[in-house]
Amino acid sequence: MDVFAPMDGLVKVDTTPTDMDLVNTVATLMQVRQTILPKRLMQPGPDPAQLRLILEAAASAPDHGQLLPWRFVTVPDAARATLAQVFGEALLERDPQATGDQVLQAQEKAYRSPFLTLVVVDAMRGDPEIDLHERIVSAGCAVQNVLLMATALGFGSALTSGKALKSTVLCRLFGLGPHEHALCFLSIGSVQSRKKARPRPVHDDFVSVLTVDPIATGSGRQPGENPAAR
Repeated sequence: MDVFAPMDGLVKVDTTPTDMDLVNTVATLMQVRQTILPKRLMQPGPDPAQLRLILEAAASAPDHGQLLPWRFVTVPDAARATLAQVFGEALLERDPQATGDQVLQAQEKAYRSPFLTLVVVDAMRGDPEIDLHERIVSAGCAVQNVLLMATALGFGSALTSGKALKSTVLCRLFGLGPHEHALCFLSIGSVQSRKKARPRPVHDDFVSVLTVDPIATGSGRQPGENPAAR
């Protein structure tokens, strides 16, 4: 499918028959993407041009109302030590009895993977009628685009979460507003090793068909039937 120059604010799209090479490439890209734990993501990470390409892929995510309800806060090397300290503080915030070794384990996570970014969702930006669920769906699509572009460029990637995301010290470090949520961390780097790919669910595992019982609905008619025609 070819996309031509914008005309009057619109993009003219060539409606030629489906390019099966493109279809197969996209299908393969989605199938080979897998989570690589951050501890298995090593240097080199994406260079500046690759990183811009990876992050700009997020802009193609669906976004009801064009709110841009999500953002990415990247963590440079110079900030890793501060993030490590915050991870330790977040652990002690929820478990004052945590041991020194446990604190060190929490802090070590800040140094994994060459590239690290926090994904943030804003529950109130723009139209407040668009609820948090839609905003999170948009953020999820943006994240998937980023993961797929990283995969296309030959990098491994992972999403990580955890209780630290809800800690006051982490929210303060990243400057989150009162209506913003730390959704997950996203890591990217070169794959040192990978596990065997897990089995993917198949079509029938997650697709069903709506069935309607006319008696249960109380209408006595089939969906789409015109009552006047009875």
